[in-house]
Order: sequence, then structure tokens, then C-alpha cells
Amino acid sequence: MIAHVLILGGTTFDHVVTLDEFPKPVPQTIHKATFFETAGSTGTGKSVSLKRLGVSNTLYSVLGNDHYGKKIMDYLKSEEVDFIINIDNQGTERHINIMDSKGKRISMFITLSSEFPLVNKKILRENIKKCDIVVLNIISYCKEFIPLLRGHKKPVWTDLHDFNEGSLYHKPFIEVSDYIFLSSDNLKNYKKIMQEFIQMGKELVVCTHGEEGATAFTKDGEWIDEPALTGFQIIDTNGAGDNFFSGFLYAYLKEKSIKVCMRYGAICGALCISSQKIVSEKLTANLIEDMYTRYYGS
Repeated sequence: MIAHVLILGGTTFDHVVTLDEFPKPVPQTIHKATFFETAGSTGTGKSVSLKRLGVSNTLYSVLGNDHYGKKIMDYLKSEEVDFIINIDNQGTERHINIMDSKGKRISMFITLSSEFPLVNKKILRENIKKCDIVVLNIISYCKEFIPLLRGHKKPVWTDLHDFNEGSLYHKPFIEVSDYIFLSSDNLKNYKKIMQEFIQMGKELVVCTHGEEGATAFTKDGEWIDEPALTGFQIIDTNGAGDNFFSGFLYAYLKEKSIKVCMRYGAICGALCISSQKIVSEKLTANLIEDMYTRYYGS
């Protein structure tokens, strides 16, 4: 299946600090820490990884007319991503991510995108009409796009990330979505949540567990577990979930089984954690096909 994907929202500039372990909550001086800066967030990760995998996509987002917004646009251009940006007068959203040696993260939002930025809804409607799949990211301003999506009836994929049970913030994203991805990080009983989503009429729910792999639950009531790949050096885990999502979608568009899609997701997630970039510079469709054969056979 050849498809065009529209990705809504999610571009930030991230300042990433890596420590051997998180500091204790006392005043102190840390004399050595690895530090780098990079374009980040879920829209960036998904659009760049899908582009590298040969999946046609357009990223629609907001950025400030500032130094950090320019850096993000330069990165997207270097990756040949098709993107549409509206200017946010509040400036470019920025995060400080503190990472430990095991890939765990403390994320601080030091600037935020506007909740109601001025967006070009005419261009947005045109792009919804011509796409085959919409990826709706859980950015605050993306809630404004939900009425437009309801009117076009395109399949909507949403990544809820570290979802909390009962979260009112996520409710409109859940309601409009057909395919849901989420993390089990904040869930005591992730299978219960997955079942509830399927009972709501969702087509598929996929829950990732970091180094413990991932679980899928289909509308036919089938549970599918897939372990994470091991043996990859952890350099930076930012973007691993987005890369898993893209690997899964890449295989899904090739009409692979859900089990196989999970494996492609695992490959892309493993490649991501071995790079400082939100998407590995090595990622290509040819590479993950070779890796699939190496790890799983033909």
C-alpha cells in the first residue's frame, strides 16, 4: 500500500544532559556531564524516521521566528522532510532533558508552544484531504484540529506516550483516534487500558515497555508480545518510541502482520537509542530489511 501520512504537531529544540545517575535532591556541583543540543519532539521524530524509511509524509507544526526555530527548520531541510510551519509568537518550544546511563529521563519544558497559535486552517484542510493517514500528536494546540479530522474521516493514529489512566487531557485525542500507541510507564494495569480502548471501537492498541519490549492488542482480541532487541549501546533514548511507531507503520503499510510490524518497530527503536540524534543517521529501509533478516530470518 502506497500512502501519504500527515503528521500534526510536535517540534521542539532540546538541550540534553547525560549523567551516570540522576543527582540526589540536595545542593551540589556536578563537574562533568555530557551535553548536546538537537531538534526534538514527537513530530520531528516521526516525520524524519518515516522519511528515512521511504514513507511519504508531511509535517505540520508551529515554531517561533527565532534562533531555535531556524535550527529545527535547518534540520528538517537537511533530512528532506516536507514540512509546513506556522509562526508561533510565543517562540519555539524548548526542553531540557536530563538522562541517566540507563536511558531514563527527566524532562523539563522551559518554554511552551502557544495553546492557541494562529494556524492556516485552509492549508491544513487541503493536506488532510490529500493524505491517507493522519498522525495526531498530543500537543496542546492539536486539539484545535480535531473537529477538522472528524469531518474528513481519515484513519487517525495517535501516540499517547506516558499516558496516565483517567487523564482528561488525553480524552479528545483518544476519542478521535482509530489506532493508539502508548507507554506502560505510568500504568499499573496496561492490559486493562488496552482492552478498554478496543471496547471503545479502536482498531488496534500498541503499548511499549522500553527495554521490556511491547504488547499489541487487536480488535479481534489477539494479544501479541514482542521483546526489545538487545546488545545495542545506549547513547540517548530520546525518540525511541517515535522510531518504534515509524518502524511499525512502515511495515503496516506493506501489509505485514502485526507481529512482524512489532519487530520492525523494535529494530527502529534499537537503532534510535544508539545515536545522539532523535533519528539514527544510519536508518534506511535497506538497513532495517537487512536487520530483520539477521534477527528474525526471512
